[in-house]
Amino acid sequence: MKDRTTTTTQPGDLELSIAIMPAPAVGERITNHSRDDGGGGDDDGGRKRDPNPKVLGAFAELAHTKRGLRQRHIQMIALAGTIGTGLFLATGRALASGGPLGVLLGYAVVGALVCAVVFSVAEMSALVPLSGGVVRHAEHFLDPALAFAQGWNSVYANAVLLPAEMAACAVIVDYWSHAVSHAVWIALLGGLLVLSNFLLVGVYGELEFVFALLKIALILGVNIMSICITAGAGPQGEVIGFKYWSDPGPFVQYLQIPGAWGRFVGFWRVLVSAAYAFSNVENLSVAGAETQNPRHNIPKAARRVFWRIMILYMATIFCIGLVVRSDDKALTARSGDAGASPFAIAAINAGIKAAPSIINAVVVTSAWSAGNSAMLVGTRTLYGLALEGHAPKFFVKTNRFGVPWISVSAVGSFMLLGFMTLSSGAAVVFGWFQDLVSAASLVHWINIELVYLRFYYGCQKQGISRDELPWKGPLQPYGAWLALVFFIVLLLTGGFYVFIDGQWSPQGFVSAYFNIPLIFILYFGYKLWRGTKLVPLEEMPIRDFLEMARREPEDLPPRPRGWRRLNVLWG
Repeated sequence: MKDRTTTTTQPGDLELSIAIMPAPAVGERITNHSRDDGGGGDDDGGRKRDPNPKVLGAFAELAHTKRGLRQRHIQMIALAGTIGTGLFLATGRALASGGPLGVLLGYAVVGALVCAVVFSVAEMSALVPLSGGVVRHAEHFLDPALAFAQGWNSVYANAVLLPAEMAACAVIVDYWSHAVSHAVWIALLGGLLVLSNFLLVGVYGELEFVFALLKIALILGVNIMSICITAGAGPQGEVIGFKYWSDPGPFVQYLQIPGAWGRFVGFWRVLVSAAYAFSNVENLSVAGAETQNPRHNIPKAARRVFWRIMILYMATIFCIGLVVRSDDKALTARSGDAGASPFAIAAINAGIKAAPSIINAVVVTSAWSAGNSAMLVGTRTLYGLALEGHAPKFFVKTNRFGVPWISVSAVGSFMLLGFMTLSSGAAVVFGWFQDLVSAASLVHWINIELVYLRFYYGCQKQGISRDELPWKGPLQPYGAWLALVFFIVLLLTGGFYVFIDGQWSPQGFVSAYFNIPLIFILYFGYKLWRGTKLVPLEEMPIRDFLEMARREPEDLPPRPRGWRRLNVLWG
């Protein structure tokens, strides 16, 4: 297969390819034939052996999936594809909970550990670039039961994120007019989202490319505006400096709890908001089978995601703490509304009349874009589940554009949950969805690190140097272990606020902890039903995947020259 980028797909081709190369039954032990020759790649006669049928079956999809995501698409999706209401709106509540220093530290801690997650999944995806990401990796490196559990958990998490973003869009539109019902905006924006995902994946890539540029322009614009306001260049001419860091202070006494404990629990509450803001940033590899040169572009995006995301997020969070008081009542008065955007509040307080409308207009596109990314992740994960036999086979059916249209329809149906805002306050519903997504993201990150650590120690057991891999992430396995332990603790304690006197809320408790029993029910239920076992370290098909990588080298793009070398966004 010399040129996979020109492959076309016809309905039924994918199912045929899987039928030609059947995989072992789910739950059947995966055998790595390299054990017989000490882990090498040859058989007893010295001839190069073929990878086992399960690996061949998995890689068959690479020949029948449209590779419409180019380098600039995957780079910009990694940079800003998931930036939405988590950064532009939810940071208002985070600032009110933790104060300017608390929110800065909280986002820095979670952001750094999420980068460890990104490095882990990118290392595996460079070797195994299949649709579904870690769901497919868990099948080969840990336990088919975890592939089933995490796959459905990921579908659920992204399906829940869709109505959250659409509800946020509808509420933001209220900034200009209350004459049109939320139902109209949710139906219109949700319909456009589903339609875009029925088209070529290249259409999705182009949309996300444009929206990512708008997000970056907004981030740069609001940060420049914040610096100007801080320096006294606003209409009122007041020099703010670090005034709000001393009054009301760098931290907040959360729920009026006195002393250092009150400041610490405020900081801890920020971590949950940060988990929502960083949700899905690790999913740059979910559409691996639809990415051109995935072994080159996925690691490239992962290497850059640390600097890009940390700089964009940290600069923005720092500026928020400069221009808005943490005790400004507007931060919590309309959580999820346009007024809760700290930059809109700063512009209003500074007397800049046009800025709130501009900010909100771009935030609407950002929320829609984040929903679009969630739709891609959810549908491709469901598609990957079906390929592995963990979902009905009809989910692998593709349309003439090579898009799994039944998977798109199934995930898109969750958009109907957005109409809950018609009976309950939109801000309240948005808060429920935010906590649900945060918990699901923590579970996802935990599972990624579990799978990666099994993969890491599988390489050691089989005597495979990580230098043989297409790409190896930095600071491993220490970053993976640190992220794993931290996110487990945060998952168990993230809903602590509901146990404080007077703060009990059934909805808050369910939103914070629903995902814990869900993932255990999915995992142990499937494990008991199908009798699956952990894949032994020595039987992981790592050698087979290495052989597939050697057989199908990628045509790397030429090095940029001239002015193109200055393109730090997607070059």
